[in-house]
Amino acid sequence: MSRTPVFLPKSITCLRGYSRASFVRDAAAGLTVGVVALPLSLAFGIASVPEDVAASAGLSPPAIGLITAVIAGFVISALGGSRVNIGGPTGAFVGIVYTIAATHGWDGLVFATMLAGVFLVIMGLAKLGGMIKYIPYPVTTGFTSGIAVVIAVGQIRDIAGLDTGALPPDMLARLEVYAASIHSASPAALAVGVGTIALIQLMRRFGPKRIPGPVVAIALATVVVHIFGLGVETIGDRFGAIPTGIPAPRLPSIDAANLPNLIGPALTIAVLAAVESLLCAVVADGSLGTRHRSNTELIAQGAANIVTPLFGGIPATSAIARTATNIQAGGRTPVAGMVHALTLLAVLLVVGRYATLIPLASLAGVLMVVAYNMSEIRNFRWHLRAPKSDVAVLLTTFSLTVFVDLSVAVQVGVVLAALLFMKRMADVTNVASIQNELSDPREDAPLGPAAAGRLALPPGVQVYEIDGPFFFGAAYKMREALDAVASPPDVLILDMTRVTAVDATGLHALDELRRRALADGTRLILVGVHAQPMFAMSRSRTTDTFGAESFAGTIADALALVVDRPPQPDADDHRPGPT
Repeated sequence: MSRTPVFLPKSITCLRGYSRASFVRDAAAGLTVGVVALPLSLAFGIASVPEDVAASAGLSPPAIGLITAVIAGFVISALGGSRVNIGGPTGAFVGIVYTIAATHGWDGLVFATMLAGVFLVIMGLAKLGGMIKYIPYPVTTGFTSGIAVVIAVGQIRDIAGLDTGALPPDMLARLEVYAASIHSASPAALAVGVGTIALIQLMRRFGPKRIPGPVVAIALATVVVHIFGLGVETIGDRFGAIPTGIPAPRLPSIDAANLPNLIGPALTIAVLAAVESLLCAVVADGSLGTRHRSNTELIAQGAANIVTPLFGGIPATSAIARTATNIQAGGRTPVAGMVHALTLLAVLLVVGRYATLIPLASLAGVLMVVAYNMSEIRNFRWHLRAPKSDVAVLLTTFSLTVFVDLSVAVQVGVVLAALLFMKRMADVTNVASIQNELSDPREDAPLGPAAAGRLALPPGVQVYEIDGPFFFGAAYKMREALDAVASPPDVLILDMTRVTAVDATGLHALDELRRRALADGTRLILVGVHAQPMFAMSRSRTTDTFGAESFAGTIADALALVVDRPPQPDADDHRPGPT
């Protein structure tokens, strides 16, 4: 039976037996998603890039959002490993993109995005797609909820009609600017923004599922503002005309001394893109009963983030909300995603100039709804009832995302979660001495004065049991347990029947125990070593230093070795163990 190449895009395999009816269904879904993505793309472009930074590159923030949705959306659908993922700018990137652009300028943002794309391609080629799921849930919830707060705070200026000028990237400084500008608030803008939020929620609850609430709300707000002359600031008032085309590709100009400063942000972009895109694919698989190719998806995300910034775009990934809309509208193959991108391209080329009429307060209302949906308030509250260590990771990641920087939040959150994992692994592993009689798994046990089916330990023999993975966090427990022994025994049996895995620190601890036993004249026997620990010991040549006579299948077998052949330690054996 032939196997599908591991990196083959779904756009190729899904088109086998593709019919006209399938195309009509996918095209209709793509048009629907394109309409839904239009206001989101405009809003994410405006929220992600400071206007002065965009102007320095000859770009317009609304156009930046559309360009990203067009190019990244097409590339992700064409090359991706999911049937229905829809790519484009998302709320996850708003905070980090704004910070990079404000700190390093447009060229710095372009370089960081392209570098993130390279990281994603490498992750895909290295088949790390399955590793993303191991990022702890408190970390993802913490930075997702933090991003929601950053997005919501970023919309206060437009939804309240404040006259603030360019906003600083720092959260506290931004709040200070808002407080100083509160006197300039516009009741009309606030009414438009709050009305947009209310209409979206009403449409979601009572309106037809196929009619996108954000589009209806923005269209109605635009009509009301211009008919009644409310004087609410529009896209055209702030940014001027929106270019009706895609700029020519341009490579960034980067100071070599600044490159190290962009590696951390690029890595954060890559991790966010990987997490969100693969989570999106998992959600889609759950809805359709399909299976995505995670590594192919990472490569597609990387390609999109390498190509898109060359044409004036920002970081992109697959969006869960737009993907869900695609599924509900009937999209079943990547054709729907490509039609969605072409729909937005047609909007950009033909009717983009009319987007300048949209009130900024209405777009801010749309992003407020996005922020609320991203906040995962229920999950956040649920996590607050989790173990204290998880709560600490959650609150640390959340606080760093809001008040410091998303890249710092992700790195610190993952490190904290890793440290807590180490502690928990140590907590679940126990090392204890077995003093009482032992059950003999063999019915014909020939040893000792014990009753049938039981074993008694001969004098001078001690048995210790390791229960759980023997990792770096648990090795010290064995040292503490053995240090409590009053005098070295003649024979030390270490029962490893319940040790399913061992790492380098565990191997070092075992070899340290061997050398200690050798110095004390104690014979050491390891019992019940499983496949993974035995393979690890063989690969590190630890089995050679122990010798075949130091291994037994059961404790009864080990006691038989002691009775049949007493230990003869060689005091001159100083073969080095693993370091």
